[in-house]
Amino acid sequence: QLQLVESGGGLVEPGGSLRLSCATSGRSLDIYAVGWFRQAPGKAREGVACFSESDDTRYYAPSVKGRFTISSDNAKNTVDLQMNVLKPEDAALYYCAAHAVFCTLQLSEFDGWGQGTQVTVSS
Repeated sequence: QLQLVESGGGLVEPGGSLRLSCATSGRSLDIYAVGWFRQAPGKAREGVACFSESDDTRYYAPSVKGRFTISSDNAKNTVDLQMNVLKPEDAALYYCAAHAVFCTLQLSEFDGWGQGTQVTVSS
């Protein structure tokens, strides 16, 4: 069974940075792309970034483009999300999940959802 695990969340002041990591276990050969998503209280879960190492595809939500960077760390076997210039509206529970076919910011057909890691942006 495919399972992804998020880590790296925490409390940061506005303008600060955090690096989230997504580790995979199980049927990793079924993974074509890894996406990062977030869900703030009372809001729907939304796509933040997607990365496919096969063709070096990267997609970003307009709200994070230029501030967030998604990449793979082959030494750790993770897909990381570097978040810079964090804003209060970035605060949310961040999840990662895997897609077997293509890279997208749409939630459907992603698998292996983790429990999430909390990001709090506050002074």
